[in-house]
This record gives sequence, C-alpha cells and structure tokens, in this order.
Amino acid sequence: MTTGSDVVLERMMALHPKVIDLTLDRVWRLLVALGNPQDSLPPVIHLAGTNGKGSTQAMIRAGLEGAGKSVHAYTSPHLARFHERIRLAGDLISEDHLTRVLDECYGANDGGNITYFEITTAAALLAFARTPADYTLLEVGLGGRLDATNVIDTPALTVITPVDLDHQQFLGDTLPEIAGEKAGIIKRGVPCVVGPQHDAALDVIEARAARLGAPLLVYGQHWHVNEERGRLIYQDETGLLDLPLPTLLGPHQITNAGAAIAALRQLGCDEAACEAAMVNVFWPARMQHLTQGRIVERFHLANLWLDGGHNPAAGVMLARTLAALPERPTHLVCGMLNTKDITGYLAPLAKVAQSLTAVSIPGEANTLPADVTAKAARDVGMQAQVADSLDSALVAITADDPYARILICGSLYLAGHVLRENG
Repeated sequence: MTTGSDVVLERMMALHPKVIDLTLDRVWRLLVALGNPQDSLPPVIHLAGTNGKGSTQAMIRAGLEGAGKSVHAYTSPHLARFHERIRLAGDLISEDHLTRVLDECYGANDGGNITYFEITTAAALLAFARTPADYTLLEVGLGGRLDATNVIDTPALTVITPVDLDHQQFLGDTLPEIAGEKAGIIKRGVPCVVGPQHDAALDVIEARAARLGAPLLVYGQHWHVNEERGRLIYQDETGLLDLPLPTLLGPHQITNAGAAIAALRQLGCDEAACEAAMVNVFWPARMQHLTQGRIVERFHLANLWLDGGHNPAAGVMLARTLAALPERPTHLVCGMLNTKDITGYLAPLAKVAQSLTAVSIPGEANTLPADVTAKAARDVGMQAQVADSLDSALVAITADDPYARILICGSLYLAGHVLRENG
C-alpha cells in the first residue's frame, strides 16, 4: 500500500543532483529556510565509523532509556520501512507526522537540488526539534566531515567506532584519508569516545582532537573491555563493571559495548544503565537469529540467520562470529551491491562456510549479478552456485539438509527484503 510519506519521498528523489558531491551547502540552505532546527535539539550524541556505529548507538539508547531518559534516534539506511530511521522520544515516527515534516521540507527546499539523504535528514532534525526529549542520537550516513548530520555546533559527546575501508569513491583510498572524514565530527572541547582503531586511523583522530582541544576516551588507553567467563568486564579510571554480555552476537559486539558504556559513563549514567544497555538492546540484521515469521514457518527445521554487513572488516567479524557458534555446517545466501569489495568481504568467510548460494538483490538497481557473486566466491575457494531468488536458494539448500544453518548476508538492502518478506 502506498502511503502519504511514500509519495513525498518519491517526489524528493527527483531533486537529486546529477552528481553526488559531498558538501554541506545544500543542507545549510534548507536548514536556514526551516528556521535552523539543528540549534534546538536535546543534547546530541553524534556517532561516526565504518562498522559498529548502529549497534553502538542502539546500546547507548537502551542504556539511556534504562536510566529513564527519553531519546530521539536517527539512523540509516532503513530495512523494511523508512520510519525506522526516525525515532521520536523512544517511538518510531508516525505516518502522519513523517508526511507532515517531509512535506514541509519539500516546500522549504523550493525545488533546489538536494540529495535524498540530505532532505530526509533535515526532516528528522525538524521532528526532533519539535518533540521534547532528554537526548538526541545522530548516526552519520557517510563519512562525517561533510555528512548531512554534521551540523551540530556543540554536541554533548561524539563517538567514533572502528574505521576501515569502505565508500572509497567518496571518502578516499587510504585509512588516514577515511579517518580524516570520520574525525570531522569531532568538535572543539567536546569529549569523543574512540573504539578500536588501526594505528594509521588513530593517529589522524588524535591529531584532530589535539587541534580542537577535544578530550579523547580511547579504547586500550582510557577504557578496556573484554569477555571473561561469559560476562563483560569493563574498566576505566572510575572503576570496574561486571555486566552481562550484550544480546547482540559476535566478538566485535564486545568492543561496541565498551564504546557504548564509555559514552554512558561520560554522560553520568550508573551501572544499572550500563546493564540495561547490554540486556535491552535490539538491532535487526546484525547477526540476527530469525525465529518467527513467514520465511521461518516455511523452512521451520532450518537454523536461519540474517546479517547486513558488507565490507571486508564486516566479513572478518562475521567469520569470527560463525566460528564461535556450535559446530555445524553453515551455508551462505549472499547478495551484494556492485559498489562493494566482494572479494575482501568473502575471503574470510571462505574458511567457515560450507557453501554459498548467490542471489541478486530484488528491486535494487545496483545489485551485483548473482553469477558475478558466485564467481567471486569460487575465486576465494568456496563452493558456490546461483539461485534466481531467495526462496529458490532456501529450497535448494534445505532439500539437501532440512536442518541446515543458513546465513543470509552481504547487504542491508538484501536484509531489508528478507525482513519484509518474513513479515
């Protein structure tokens, strides 16, 4: 069913400039026309990074809400519905409210060139400014320095999760170049929590923070986190916390959890809030175990998982996560965008997957053709075949082993398709 917000979003696509040039000029022009809503937000926590920023944001939100705070949250991309991107004081934005702010932004833009992400970010900021809350969580869409979210003069806190290679066509070909873009969210005098980094990235982050007098809270220096005997142990200069492991699976979620706890402690939250961040967090398509829904009912004997990671660092983390699961053959159903480093993503997974069935992402113009994905899998040593749909892939795998462990992976766009189909 087409909704009012769908109609406005479709109109916005026609405003897109012919070439994407990362700049804040279009955003500033629109924000001025809207009355500068970015200046009227509840205290902002701004997050950037290549991997882990969504999970870390979700844990910070769970912790703040566990402390009784109301929280706005902005994230991208959405999986099943656009509304997922904008959470107002704890609840997803309503259809009527979303349509109103989109319409208002469309009118204020007055036909000017602007990207889809830029104008929808302005809509989110407008909604946040008009709805009371205690905090605002803003997740960067791409990079940081020239991202549409980077319009807050003095956030309460910034967070930079692990920086790695991704979006090189926009951010640069080297880690220092990409880290420079991510570090663009650091503001003068504002504390910044920094997750695990390669030395080349950390050097750039530390240099910018020093220039701006921004205090850093760096993993391995100012805070430490690890798993011990099925518990999460966090330590900083104020003491040690012994907490449950985060409900999000994977060894990488331990350091994401550490960054979230460091942020919560910086914001003055207590141990109960940090525990809530671990046990109440939910973030779909991040090694999500599918246990109910239409697809699950149809292939009810299989062990179905879903993950939206899509770059080489995500492939490494996913391989580690699979290796830590109970021993059992794992079959991948993979679909990727043609802008991603497919070899870098698949190479670590070749060590832990029994097979790969390649699919094209339904309805996605930039999908990598399934046969190209299959060839890339074979090139890194995986047994691979092609299916013409997700359903066909699952039928073929479960025909051989009804109890198979199946991981659907490679793209958040494929993950969104799965969640919509699963209901």
